[in-house]
Amino acid sequence: MEKIIIKKLRNLFSKKKIVIGVVHLKPLPGSPKYNGESVDSIFEIALNDTENYLRGGIDAIIVENHGDIPFSKPDDIGPETVSMMSVITSKLKEKYKKVCFGVNVLANDAISAIAVAKASNASFIRVNQYANAYVANEGIIEGLAPKITRYRKWLCAESVSIFTDVHVKHGSHSIVSDRSINELAKDCEFFDSDVLIATGSRTGDDAIIDEVSEIKKATCLPVLVGSGVNKENLELYYPVSDGFIVASSLKSEGNWQNPVEYERVKSFVKTMELLS
Repeated sequence: MEKIIIKKLRNLFSKKKIVIGVVHLKPLPGSPKYNGESVDSIFEIALNDTENYLRGGIDAIIVENHGDIPFSKPDDIGPETVSMMSVITSKLKEKYKKVCFGVNVLANDAISAIAVAKASNASFIRVNQYANAYVANEGIIEGLAPKITRYRKWLCAESVSIFTDVHVKHGSHSIVSDRSINELAKDCEFFDSDVLIATGSRTGDDAIIDEVSEIKKATCLPVLVGSGVNKENLELYYPVSDGFIVASSLKSEGNWQNPVEYERVKSFVKTMELLS
């Protein structure tokens, strides 16, 4: 297990257990809540959140178009989203050259995420629905693993790692209800995922601890907890995971739509250090 973690995580991060913060971008052009804001104004908000994450001790950043609610299916996402996310991620990467950045294009547009990562020198993407099919908020979403891995190869972007959710949030699991979380984790590993993610049912919801444990037992890949982690429950998840993706609990009032608070980040990281 340690050798796998060194190969899959320590090529990106220098620590055994990592913390990744999420920059939720404000609405981008083409989305219903976009009102003509300039790329610079959207970037400045993203930069402020990034600075507070990094000053507080966060290891890496995921850039995500979470303001584009309601999310479109991958085939309905236009070049305006890809271009804006490429520009913003590139500018963040240029300012923080040594920081590891990831990309998540919602909903489940991993092809665009690979393109953004390639253009911006990001190190990984997050894919919420990688293997199997789910009835998500956007409708029926099929796993994109074959397309993602081939597109990554075609772009010569093999250096971009693929972080994948095992049990998707914001949707029904009825299609895969006859298959265990153990099997779903093995599916992601079989389809060449680099890192697995356990999540809750919605953004900010706690991941089920038994599911995290089952995913960890089922695979040799690193396992991150991808939602619902805060300094109060961190001790519960710490022994059964290799790291955490955190956003809502580090924002003002614990609301994902609010700015990241430096003091919340600092307190979370301090709590994690005490557990190490």
